[in-house]
Amino acid sequence: MNSKEKVVGIIGAGNFGKAVANLIAQNGKVLLYSRKQEKADLINHAHRIDGVDLLPNVRATTSLQEISERCKTIFPIVPSRRFRRMMQDLGPFLTPSHFLIHGTKGFALNQIQEEDLEFTRISRKHVSLMSEVIRQESSVVRIGCISGPNLASEINQGKPAGTLVASLYQEVIQEAKSLLRSPLFRVFTSNDIVGTELAGALKNIIAILSGILGGRDLGRNLQALVITKGLAEMIAFGKVMGAESKAFMGTAGIGDLIATAMSPDSRNYRFGYRLGRGETVEEINANNDELVEGLRTLIIVYHLSRDQKVHLPIIQVLYRIIYGNFTIDEAVRYLMAYPFDTDVDFLD
Repeated sequence: MNSKEKVVGIIGAGNFGKAVANLIAQNGKVLLYSRKQEKADLINHAHRIDGVDLLPNVRATTSLQEISERCKTIFPIVPSRRFRRMMQDLGPFLTPSHFLIHGTKGFALNQIQEEDLEFTRISRKHVSLMSEVIRQESSVVRIGCISGPNLASEINQGKPAGTLVASLYQEVIQEAKSLLRSPLFRVFTSNDIVGTELAGALKNIIAILSGILGGRDLGRNLQALVITKGLAEMIAFGKVMGAESKAFMGTAGIGDLIATAMSPDSRNYRFGYRLGRGETVEEINANNDELVEGLRTLIIVYHLSRDQKVHLPIIQVLYRIIYGNFTIDEAVRYLMAYPFDTDVDFLD
């Protein structure tokens, strides 16, 4: 690639990272970062990895410094538990002129180790959104995120889809639109980056419970009820975290929730489905290629909801299924008996 050509950087060669790389490659050059040299070599020589074909103008590197020097706009798309470490490695190479538009759905920890997550009382000071981590670990000011019903497998198959780009900065939004938009991929916009990030993280929790119900073959009616009431809990939690309710009613909220909580292509749904079929958490995690973000998010939100004194019965029940002493049948009986008398109260 000519070093003077505009090149867009992507950090993370997982499923969604590859999908975004192919989207952007329809409009220009892409430099894709992978931690593993053998993976980068395979991308550069075969343009196919993990069953996904990459466009010829996607090239790979194992150097974060190269990404920062060649790319003004960078899309970090790595698991939430690795996001801070990645930003600490990338941060020294960044300047205020960079645009960072992340595609990570989850939370980062402050002053807590991952191995202590299940055993520590968590408050708001212990948790950061990805946009906050970028500010904490770099000099970058122009920050955005992408979120929505973005099942990577469907995007890589060329099926029509869309996403939401959120940022406080209009130039970031315009940059993301110009890079991502194509005849089969729509880009919507918002200035509520907090709401967009929270919606993208929280829907993974509801998707796990929906998957459990699917695996137990309890019917679409119950799944629909759980998704609807789960959305109300997402909104309630979002409010205490500083998000606007309307952020959850659009592409990154209910749109992403429906796709993730109903599709077998969703890792979180598949995880729940296998739980519903009788496998244990340990058995499922033992042969999962990629992390199930909803599991980690569930622990964080469960503890944060108690600290913030916001009642989330569906999320609390799921926590007790996975980390407590509730069987799935007991959880269903509890939810069916719970006094959800008011149908819609989150638009008041």
